[in-house]
Amino acid sequence: MDVVYSHVCGLDVYKKSVVACVITPEGKEIRTFSTMTDDLIALKEFIKNKGCTVVAMESTGSYWKPIYNLLELENINILLVNAKHIKNVPGRKTDVKDAEWIANLLRHGLLKGSFVPDREQRELRDLVRYRHSLIEERSRELNRIQKVLEGANIKLSSVVSDINGLSSRAILEAIINGEDDPQILADLSQGKLKNKKEDLKRALKGLINDHLRMMLEIQLRHINYLDEEIKRLDEEIKNRMLPFEEDLALLDTIPGVGRRTGEQIIAEIGTNMDQFPSAAHLCSWTGLCPGQNESTGKQ
Repeated sequence: MDVVYSHVCGLDVYKKSVVACVITPEGKEIRTFSTMTDDLIALKEFIKNKGCTVVAMESTGSYWKPIYNLLELENINILLVNAKHIKNVPGRKTDVKDAEWIANLLRHGLLKGSFVPDREQRELRDLVRYRHSLIEERSRELNRIQKVLEGANIKLSSVVSDINGLSSRAILEAIINGEDDPQILADLSQGKLKNKKEDLKRALKGLINDHLRMMLEIQLRHINYLDEEIKRLDEEIKNRMLPFEEDLALLDTIPGVGRRTGEQIIAEIGTNMDQFPSAAHLCSWTGLCPGQNESTGKQ
């Protein structure tokens, strides 16, 4: 086979170590490095000193990230390769080390790198994903509040649509502060909920005690904290999305896609579609395509 790259490095990345195999016209060298920062810097210098212009790495989990971040600063062409793709390449011998096999495949141009966004998009993606996690955690905490209320036979959710709304918050805080008179609690309702005072009065007659009040207080405090952190992330994401306002406006025209969903789309796939040969490839990459499995002529 023809040699496509003369100076290559294959990396097999683990949690505590990295095996590097460098192949150049002068020969082959395999070295093992720790994943501590000093050793990763030594790995980078090793790759640079050998004159490698392209590096391929195979990794499980997120162990590839610090290595990718270091090499990215050196303008080295980096391929993060799919382990399944490597295993499917014919010719693998059992006595060949993984890093050496990766380097050999890379040298002959047989590897294709996975899509890895640039640093700015990776940071934006981290922010958007973390905000999504906090929003999900807030929903779980609201469900826990609902369970506590049900334990006290307080049927607040049977009357109000949102137990995190202004009226519900005022009622919950009053309960935490020791109020248990259904009439007084119902009088805290605001807006359209005032028309349901009689239903509220019946729903708020329960069996609350100090233990349940303590649980509600902790849960509400947690929700307040999550609201503040989500708001902080919203501001940071908004600032980073300023260059994409036109793209967000276009995404907002899609039925069912609001600004927050548009931000998620841009954070995940970016605005440069050159890495996706077609719309079908993009759908496949995002996991939205149904499986195509066939056996004995049947799908």
